[in-house]
Amino acid sequence: MPDADRAELEHFTRTGRRPVRAVRRAQALLALAEGVGQAAAGRVAGVSRQTVAQVRQRYAAGGVARAELPRSGGPARFTGAQRAAVTALACTPAPVGHSRWTLRLLADKAVELALVDTISHETVGQVLKKTSCSPSASSTGAWGR
Repeated sequence: MPDADRAELEHFTRTGRRPVRAVRRAQALLALAEGVGQAAAGRVAGVSRQTVAQVRQRYAAGGVARAELPRSGGPARFTGAQRAAVTALACTPAPVGHSRWTLRLLADKAVELALVDTISHETVGQVLKKTSCSPSASSTGAWGR
């Protein structure tokens, strides 16, 4: 490992507020640079041997900048505007005939109003969990599913 990379990684692990995941991966690379094996580097950094192997491969392919890539996974299914619209819907009065919104009612209404193409009641719950708005001002605070 070049001295410039080592200095960058050491600086990264010692300064500022950084995500723990990124710091641990940098520590694993530094441990590998010291000549320890993957399992030992994982123990030093507090990550698995597999994680050390992945970070090592990424570093070999593209240096320090490539070693800490975002995690894989599918793209976000809903835009911020769609999430906001579902949240706003939950903050409106419940439909006629219902004393409060349920997650299933919200999901059905969001599709009916074309706020989203499709959404499950579980996803509605995840969206609302990130906000301070609840589907209703029910005295129990429990949402129906």
